[in-house]
Amino acid sequence: MPGVSVTVVVPTLATGGMLVECLASLEAQTWKEFQTVVVDNSGRGAIRGQGAAKYRFRLIENAANAGFGEAVNQGWRLQPADYLAVLNDDAVAGPGWIESLVKALEERPEAGMAASRIVLKGTERLDSAGLGVARDGSSKQAGRMREAAGEDRMREALIPSGCAAMYRARMLEEIGMFDARFFLYCEDTDLALRGHWAGWRCVYVPEARVEHAYSATAGRVSPLKAYLVERNRLRVVVKNFPAMWAAAAPGWSVARYALHVAAMLKGEGKAGEFAKSGQGWWVLPWSVIKAHAALAAALPELLRQRAEIRRARKITPGEFKRRMREHGISLREVAGQ
Repeated sequence: MPGVSVTVVVPTLATGGMLVECLASLEAQTWKEFQTVVVDNSGRGAIRGQGAAKYRFRLIENAANAGFGEAVNQGWRLQPADYLAVLNDDAVAGPGWIESLVKALEERPEAGMAASRIVLKGTERLDSAGLGVARDGSSKQAGRMREAAGEDRMREALIPSGCAAMYRARMLEEIGMFDARFFLYCEDTDLALRGHWAGWRCVYVPEARVEHAYSATAGRVSPLKAYLVERNRLRVVVKNFPAMWAAAAPGWSVARYALHVAAMLKGEGKAGEFAKSGQGWWVLPWSVIKAHAALAAALPELLRQRAEIRRARKITPGEFKRRMREHGISLREVAGQ
C-alpha cells in the first residue's frame, strides 16, 4: 500500500483537554502517510490554549461554529487525499487505527467507507460497531454496551459512525461530501445512505479500535440536541428512504414517540435522562414541532436532492431495503439508548 495518502480531519470546539490526547494518539499511528487537519469551530481561537501546538497538524479557525459536516468538508478541501478519515476530538485512536482502515478498504474496492470498533472510554463496552437505522429514520449505534471483545469479526456494516470513520475519495467525488445543512447529528447517516444508493458498501473493521468519551464535547441532552436530531432524522427520510418507506415513516415515528414517553416515565434512555435533567416536560414535544416546521421550509430543496440521488442510483430500491433490514435497529432500541 505504499503511496496511499490519508487526511484525518478533527473538528473541535476546543472546550477541554481531550483534544491533546486525541492528537497524541494520531502522532503514535503506525501508518505514517497521513496529514491531520484540525478545524477549530469555537469561533474564538480556543485551540491555542489547549497545549496542542507541539503536535503536527494543519489548522483551520472558523469565525463561528460551521457545524460538524462543514468542518470536515473544509479540512478535506484543504488537504485532499486517497482517503478521508474523521475523528472526534474526544476520541483516542489505537496505534493501528489508520493502517487497519486503509488495509480493509484497499482489499475491498467495492467498499467506499469503513467503520471502526469504538469502545466507551475506560471500559471494554462497545460504543459503536457502525450505525443502524430504524424504520422511522432514527440512526443509533449498533451493538452499544455489548462486550467489545465480542465484535471481533470483520463484516459488512451499514453506516460508519462519524466519531471515527474512513471514506474513499472516489466515493466522495461521486456522491458529494457531508451535507453542511445538517449542522450536527445524522450527517454521517445521510452520507452513508447516499453511498449505498450509488452502489458502494461499508465494512466494519474491528482492528481499527478507538476509545470514545461519549458526548463529552457535544453534551448528552439539551433542547438544541433534541431538535437537531429530530430535524435531521426527517431530512434523512425525505432524502434517502424509498418512497413507500418514506410514506410509512410518520406512523413509525408516532410509535417511537410513545416508546419515548414510556421510557421517560421509567427514567430510561435519552428521554428519561432528559426528564432527570430538570428541564420542562414540554421541551421535547416542542422540539418535535419545530423539527417538522423546519422540514416544511426545507422540503423543496430536500426533494431536489432526493431526485438527484434517485437519478444517480446504482442499486434497486429492493437491494437498498435489504441492506437497511440487515443492519436495522428496532424502535425499542432507539428509545432505550
